[in-house]
Amino acid sequence: MLETNFEQCALVSGLITQEQLESAWKEMRGTGIPQAEEIPGRLADILVNRSVLNRWQSQQLLAGRTRFTLGSYKIYDSIGHGGMGQVFKARHVMLDRIVAVKVLPLEKSTPQAIENFQNEIQSLASLNHKNLVQAIDAGMDGNVYYLVTEYVSGPDLRRLVRSRGPLMQESAASIIVQTACGLGHAHQAGLVHRDIKPGNILVTMAGDAKLSDLGLASSTNHGTTTKPNKIVGTADYISPDQVRDPGHPLPVWDIYALGCTLYYIVTGKVPYPGGTPQEKVKAHLDENTQPLDPCRLNPLLSRDFVDVIGDMMAKNPNDRIPSTEEVIRALEPWSDGTPREIEIADTDSSQSIVFPKNEQGENFFPVMARPEPTKPNEVPAYAPIPASAATEMAIPPTVHLLKPTPGQHVPALKRAVALPDSGAGMSQISRNVVPPPPPAEIPGRSVTKWNVPPPAPENAAKGDVAEEESPAGRRFFPVFPEISEDHPLYRYRWSLFMASGTLFLLGLIFLLVALFS
Repeated sequence: MLETNFEQCALVSGLITQEQLESAWKEMRGTGIPQAEEIPGRLADILVNRSVLNRWQSQQLLAGRTRFTLGSYKIYDSIGHGGMGQVFKARHVMLDRIVAVKVLPLEKSTPQAIENFQNEIQSLASLNHKNLVQAIDAGMDGNVYYLVTEYVSGPDLRRLVRSRGPLMQESAASIIVQTACGLGHAHQAGLVHRDIKPGNILVTMAGDAKLSDLGLASSTNHGTTTKPNKIVGTADYISPDQVRDPGHPLPVWDIYALGCTLYYIVTGKVPYPGGTPQEKVKAHLDENTQPLDPCRLNPLLSRDFVDVIGDMMAKNPNDRIPSTEEVIRALEPWSDGTPREIEIADTDSSQSIVFPKNEQGENFFPVMARPEPTKPNEVPAYAPIPASAATEMAIPPTVHLLKPTPGQHVPALKRAVALPDSGAGMSQISRNVVPPPPPAEIPGRSVTKWNVPPPAPENAAKGDVAEEESPAGRRFFPVFPEISEDHPLYRYRWSLFMASGTLFLLGLIFLLVALFS
């Protein structure tokens, strides 16, 4: 006899067998029977730890759900959700094909939501491009609308940047060029996406980019899709002209949003952070309000690259890059659109390099050999020497990073890091570790005039408690005077700080004792 509702739901759903359930009970008894109300959770944890269930399935069973099918598809996991619905990882029962199923929840099935959902189905069905998520099937199961698309084994750009940080400009350019190719295909079909943003661009382990979520797409001829008579989109990425005249969709709206997306993935910040959605939209509209210079947030960016971002984000559509073809051409110096390994820009030089392992599985320090410069005014990256050569040269196992002088470009060193899986499987990307050079103050040619905070006054005393801006664009308050690296006490600065703090606390304790004794 089954003792809990969880057990009944688990067996009815077909996700586990009676033998697997009895084995879980045996393990639980071995550690002591918990309170009755704790038994379902303990059983669920055991089955998850054994990989019989995943965490999402266990949560659904604990909530009393028993159905994990939708039409001809068996639902395995939840991989995302948004304003237009929830997305699940599923498998076609007959074809044994892994797919993504987007579902419009019943509680959100308003007439407008159903119209947008059907619009996405029709838009995807009319398009076929390697950089657009491909539609496979669509239908209704009871009162539930669903859309089946290809399953992309990777996270969206928003999740990637939030978890790992901004991308190197070459990786970002590759992704944006691929996105522009897919977007250009939609534009040629007469569709304007109207909601380009990092959350709608998926990337795979191989560096392939695919644009998704065409639910808000609108036709430029106004004849086949949702009436574009209201402002739709995302406040962080919406173009000024889309706000002013939402009834006449134009491809340049998507160019502006794509520029804002590029700004985000190379800086880790939206163009206008903070404030309400209304305040963000107002900032996009205001000709006198400009985003912070991307070089202040990511010093690894070149000025020419930042100029391309500015040209895509021009508030006047007449000054903006006019088409996806021009975007691809402008980014050609950094990428031809070929998928490439994703590289993360690490502007925090305090992070250590994770060195590789030798044939015996032991960590070793790769000795760095300096190649010839490949660009004018460039400090070359250090390339690893083979371990055997390093042994013969008897070079100490130490890596020295050059301190760049103003105006020099330092290519980054790379290290492998793990990328969180979004039900996806993107397991390895490379991360670049470099000492951040000073923010570039060279004026660019872009029509966008970036917001560059004024430098501190030359006569300001070191250590003044004055608000400054860190290289990452955050506010901080320096408290203690700076000690030059040439000062004899520089190497003991933290010891002196701790000693002075300890003496202060002891003096405070003696004072309190004297006052209350």
